[in-house]
Amino acid sequence: MAAGTIEMDKERLTAEMAVTDEASVVIKIRRRLPDFLQSVKLKYVKLGYGYSCKLPTTALVFLVSAPLFVATIIQLMGTRLDRFSELWTNRAVFNDPATGLTGLFVILLFMGLSWAMQPRPVYLVDFACYKPEDEWKLSVESFLNMTEECSGFEEEAVQFQKKISRRSGLGDETYFPPGITSKPPDLTVKQARLEAESVIFSTLDALFKKTRVRPADIDILIVNCSLFNPTPSLSSMIVNHYKLKPSIKSYNLGGMGCSAGLISIDLAKHLLRANPNSYALVFSTENITLNWYFGNNRSMLLCNCIFRVGGAAILLSNKARDRARSKYELVHTVRTHKGSNDNSYNCVYQREDDKGIVGVSLARELMAVAGDALKTNITTLGPLVLPSSEQFRFFVSLVKRKILKMAGVKPYIPDFKSAFEHFCIHAGGRAVLDELEKNLRLTEWHMEPSRMTLHRFGNTSSSSLWYELAYTEAKGRVKGGDRVWQIAFGSGFKCNSAVWKALRAVPVGDGAECKTNPWVDSVDEYPVKIPLV
Repeated sequence: MAAGTIEMDKERLTAEMAVTDEASVVIKIRRRLPDFLQSVKLKYVKLGYGYSCKLPTTALVFLVSAPLFVATIIQLMGTRLDRFSELWTNRAVFNDPATGLTGLFVILLFMGLSWAMQPRPVYLVDFACYKPEDEWKLSVESFLNMTEECSGFEEEAVQFQKKISRRSGLGDETYFPPGITSKPPDLTVKQARLEAESVIFSTLDALFKKTRVRPADIDILIVNCSLFNPTPSLSSMIVNHYKLKPSIKSYNLGGMGCSAGLISIDLAKHLLRANPNSYALVFSTENITLNWYFGNNRSMLLCNCIFRVGGAAILLSNKARDRARSKYELVHTVRTHKGSNDNSYNCVYQREDDKGIVGVSLARELMAVAGDALKTNITTLGPLVLPSSEQFRFFVSLVKRKILKMAGVKPYIPDFKSAFEHFCIHAGGRAVLDELEKNLRLTEWHMEPSRMTLHRFGNTSSSSLWYELAYTEAKGRVKGGDRVWQIAFGSGFKCNSAVWKALRAVPVGDGAECKTNPWVDSVDEYPVKIPLV
């Protein structure tokens, strides 16, 4: 058995020993996130330092190889080295063609190599989040009434959904697609396409209007939607609707869960660095219509209670002239994939229940799996973003415990508040947010965007991070130079991070005219007090 599997089994055993009956076991494991900062693995620390050392290593290689290369050129051009010592004493040396050509070549060489060594910056010009019409809005009580009226649910399943919904942290203004709320429900591909078209087209229209970028200017298109992947694809649907150019580089990512939005950002980053003078358009969404579960398996009913309609469009650019109008610059992306571990791979799994009804099952090991993935991702990210003082304290603690094997040394938990001003943590559920707040020692203010997004819009899957950033902007909190950490996790099991640096302050009310920010007309009503259950 792999080491990761053994470690996961220990975490589950700890949870099981803390309770006495089977019902409590399930609830405890779901609601508790392992203290992932207590058992850091050295290999992930080394991986993070490896990322941070790439640029210094490249610079060192350049400093060593450049003089050797210059000396070779001098020899080939027949220039005498003693002539260079006369540059400061004999002005006639400048009239020597060989010396002049050599000097010019060296200058151009250094300028070219310096430019080539620097990765092209990736700018976030702007983004837009989808806000449905009020007709799609459904309160918690209306959702429960709809559940009771459905003949497919047994009484026990209805009561379970009531219990989860009232504890979920969702409010009364989340959105459902018409295919689910119609009587009877119309769960067809046609309705799923109508949901996708409404979410995608209205959001992109707002973004194009706000940025004044024409659809014909888009060079790269990336769409991620985990559970709805029709033929033609959603990316082809966008190409067709907006008549994008034939040379468009389009990608459609499916089955990658709630963390797929940051996977799309990472993919766009690499494509932009390989294709100069380009625009990349990313669209992150999830489709609810065809993925509503009408069975009675508890592990599959959880998705009904927390997932809601949402979507976000992000415009990225590597054009130097776009820096002045862009909101953010992408600093880092860190991706973690735990799919090689069977527990991680199976904890979020689409399958049929015992009656053949398809749904997405959330295993009771989910919180332990999420903790393991988060631990790995954060450990890798730390050396890239933490200030030197925090890295030193963390490294000393790690050496004492892992290398010197000193007993009684408590692990040092880095203060990520010293590295970031704003946190956008995937609004996957109330319990996960509670545990992350505690483990990362964040304040209610830091967690406010995630909690309010979960309350107002529910779990919108991969797009939730952008609703959270939109909330932060609508509150007028983003100032020039601020650092933003987006972190999400999803099936596979994956945990991904993106770090952004604000290039300018975002004024209050930004996005109101073009309706790119879904919070601008109601942000003054937040934060709201979410009652404890």
